[in-house]
Amino acid sequence: MPLSNLAPRAPYLLALDQGTTSSRAILFDRAGQVRGVAQLPFAQHFPRPGWVEHDAREIWQSQLAVARAVLREQGVSASEVTAIGIANQRETTVLWDRATGEPLAPAIVWQDRRTAARCDALGEAGHAESIQQKTGLVLDAYFSATKLEWLLDHVPGARARADRGELAFGTVDSWLIWNLTAGQVHATDPSNASRTLLFNIQSQCWDEELLALFNIPASLLPSVRSSSGVLGVTDAALLGLALPIAGVAGDQQAATFGQACYREGMAKNTYGTGCFMLMNAGARPVASQHRLLSTVGWTLGEQPAVYCLEGSVFMAGATVQWLRDGLQIIQTAAEVEALAATVPDSGDVWLVPAFAGLGAPHWDGHARAALLGMTRGTTRAHIARAALEAIALQSAEVFNAMAVDAGVPVRELRVDGGASANNLLMQMQADVLGVPVVRPRVTETTAQGAAYLAGLATGVWRDTDEIAALWQVDRVFEPAWSADQRQTRLARWAQAVSRTRGWALDAG
Repeated sequence: MPLSNLAPRAPYLLALDQGTTSSRAILFDRAGQVRGVAQLPFAQHFPRPGWVEHDAREIWQSQLAVARAVLREQGVSASEVTAIGIANQRETTVLWDRATGEPLAPAIVWQDRRTAARCDALGEAGHAESIQQKTGLVLDAYFSATKLEWLLDHVPGARARADRGELAFGTVDSWLIWNLTAGQVHATDPSNASRTLLFNIQSQCWDEELLALFNIPASLLPSVRSSSGVLGVTDAALLGLALPIAGVAGDQQAATFGQACYREGMAKNTYGTGCFMLMNAGARPVASQHRLLSTVGWTLGEQPAVYCLEGSVFMAGATVQWLRDGLQIIQTAAEVEALAATVPDSGDVWLVPAFAGLGAPHWDGHARAALLGMTRGTTRAHIARAALEAIALQSAEVFNAMAVDAGVPVRELRVDGGASANNLLMQMQADVLGVPVVRPRVTETTAQGAAYLAGLATGVWRDTDEIAALWQVDRVFEPAWSADQRQTRLARWAQAVSRTRGWALDAG
């Protein structure tokens, strides 16, 4: 549907922020301020080494539960909600029955590496370059196409049923929209479609040659709608009233929108389970020379797409989770900052958290994590500090590549996500980048971006200039290192990373 020019009928926007480890619902007011949050974690499943799965039904149930909870806890009725916006974990692949709405198998999560060998085979067959030209993506198991292909080939009867048009595929946004509308709408937006390896970002449509390459029936695919526009209404039984779903974007594009990165060259980094840096690249996709991704940022109604350059780091907050759950050297994630601050440096200890391979700019699915440089004097504090440094250094690799690809200096980095509250990490980030790191007052920028997209579609805000005026600074972290210090650390980091490359492949 086209963008509405109607005046808003209610004071709140409800953002559904469906992440990798939890589902959240956040109420925003017209000033872009948070007025209520509800959150539920859900189970992570690791059935084999390199495999990561979710129960799609649990994703939906947890998301519905938090949507109801935030309204109830804030005493807000559905009649006070103008619209719903959705931000979602990307690439995670769901296959379900159109008639019953039941998933055929566990959802394959973006972190899953089971199709790495298939990607290698496609690359050896010479397909990587054409795929990147069409999609802006590197050929990697991170994305949805080989996950969907795997499901069709390994779930009994799935391929035959797909050929008969009985099944539906979607990333998590499509799965939520399907359930919110009681199966009436099967849709996605360009930001999510552009993460599948099946979407041509030049022509802005599903690509027939790519569908043939991955043996994907077109009947499985959702329709592609604007990121900001009313695409359907919720089943009234769910929240007490039929509400318009008016904004949809993959979580990282939503965060970029929430950070008001509306001018070319503006960049943000989100510190969540992984680390995701996006830069507004303007009206045309940029062909990266450093294996960064060119992706659709968003579309606003009938306006042309805005493109982004992106670099993905697979392990950020998940690295701290490993310190807590794997090594058990901290009891809560929040403890890591204080522990790391008890030592002045890491003592030349380096943690390369390639637990699920390396993302940008390396894209090595066969790399594995390593903890290097330990001596008898190494303590858990040194390891904690090395973990935080690893997050900052991985992001610095992406940042430096992005500035070269874009051909414009990136003068600051806007930050958000849970770990952006870690002041020590943010100072480390500024030091290794050599530019200011800017944290906004509202760090819920993923959900905020979804709310902004929905609000634009329903007349809450007139344009992006009005939204940009709402963005406020909490703190600026200025770099303290010299250029020599920065280069020395980055060179040593590169040494450590080199030790992890191809490790799983070498093991056979």
